[in-house]
Amino acid sequence: MVAVNYVGEELWSYFNAPWEKRVDLAWQLMEIAEQLTNNDFEFALYLLDVSFDNFAVGPRDGKVIIVDAENVLVADKRLIRQNKPENWDVWYESKFDDCDKEACLSFSKEILCARATVDHNYYAVCQNLLSRHATWRGTSGGLLHDPPNEIAKEGRLEALLDECANPKKRYGRFQAAKELREYLAQLSNNVR
Repeated sequence: MVAVNYVGEELWSYFNAPWEKRVDLAWQLMEIAEQLTNNDFEFALYLLDVSFDNFAVGPRDGKVIIVDAENVLVADKRLIRQNKPENWDVWYESKFDDCDKEACLSFSKEILCARATVDHNYYAVCQNLLSRHATWRGTSGGLLHDPPNEIAKEGRLEALLDECANPKKRYGRFQAAKELREYLAQLSNNVR
């Protein structure tokens, strides 16, 4: 027996929503990535299957909800700091995976469970949902496809998404994710 609950439309149904709505959803996704990675409980929850089908949007409040969390890795950061496995304090930057399939992610469960600072959730959200590298059901361009001309011309959004998905600088994804969250919050406030 399986019990299911309708919590809202899947994120995919917002792929062509108005720009303002997509910016708000993108900001919420980046906030979820941050909260699952860094929280007061000192447990990182790493999403291992990130796709448009694994998130929904609440019909009343418009909040993004994780609806399929069967592939989540839980890392106890306090235990990592206590046990100090090899390289535990070296920041881990996930490797970009430019594959031909939908929702690709490369990761090492062993490393995710042995490092205190990991960028996996930012990588997963940027690569599989937000950036031009995101492909789903025959589409590409991610949730933030086709920004308004003034935003596209400025180039900041594309640069942050690219660095978040496929960093060119060492530890660039950490900084890009922080700046992207701030930029999306700013865009979201400007369009409300």
